[in-house]
Amino acid sequence: MLPSERPSTATLAYEVVDVFTERPFAGNPLAVVLDADDLSDEALQRLAAEFNLSETAFPMRSEDDAADYRLRIFTPQVELPFAGHPSVGAAWVLHRLGRLPAGDRVQSCGAGLLPVHVGAHEVVLTGGAPTCGPELDAAPLLAAVGLSPDDLAHPPRRAGCGLEFTYLAVQDAAVARARADREALLALPLGAGLCLTAWSAGAAHSRVFVPELGVPEDPATGSAAVGLGVVLAAWGLLPDGESGYVVSQGAEVGRPSTLRCGVLVEGGAAVATSVAGSVVPVARGEVQRPR
Repeated sequence: MLPSERPSTATLAYEVVDVFTERPFAGNPLAVVLDADDLSDEALQRLAAEFNLSETAFPMRSEDDAADYRLRIFTPQVELPFAGHPSVGAAWVLHRLGRLPAGDRVQSCGAGLLPVHVGAHEVVLTGGAPTCGPELDAAPLLAAVGLSPDDLAHPPRRAGCGLEFTYLAVQDAAVARARADREALLALPLGAGLCLTAWSAGAAHSRVFVPELGVPEDPATGSAAVGLGVVLAAWGLLPDGESGYVVSQGAEVGRPSTLRCGVLVEGGAAVATSVAGSVVPVARGEVQRPR
């Protein structure tokens, strides 16, 4: 059984895992808090603020018979409808604990019902419905990360698969050189954040800045990685049919991460996306139940 029907206790069990990495202390850390179904929104937000990671995941019983479980995801400041590394990490923890069988499963979240394939060493998450907006003015985006017009590779766009980001494509050398100005980024309509990326032959080097959600720079962002497939298709960089690509992220903040992605393109537009990654355990314990 997934999130439990056990009576409330004074504490909640939790696990901390690193997602999109094959070794501990890399990738994106995630707290997975179990059996918190009865807690209020305020209490869940307080727990996420206490862990103070980019996201904390709360797997719960699903009210939809079509889903195996429901997942709620909180940054230190707000709840998100969808996010990649919490979805991958929570499914892996539930499987390791014997609460979620291996194979094709369905996660319910704010972005709808999302297929999840659970394996012993990797989880594959299908993104939500792709969306993509028009070309944007590059000048304020480049200025907000300390880059110049000469660094630009493609016109920026806003896109996503359940959570939209603004995508700024630059030359590869500019990615590591970028310096984010938090106040300048907060003044721009970025969606969930800014994905700065450089593309070369099936591989992307990305950095993701999410200041509005309390995350200055995220070490691995599954939601931005699947949205990247949408904008790659819009930039004409992917052919019709199925393509795979790898996103490298997090080296600039000391947490190198690898996200393996797939996208199906029809008529020059992305129609389906996925992201896969490995998960490693780091810590487990109990946390006080908020009153």
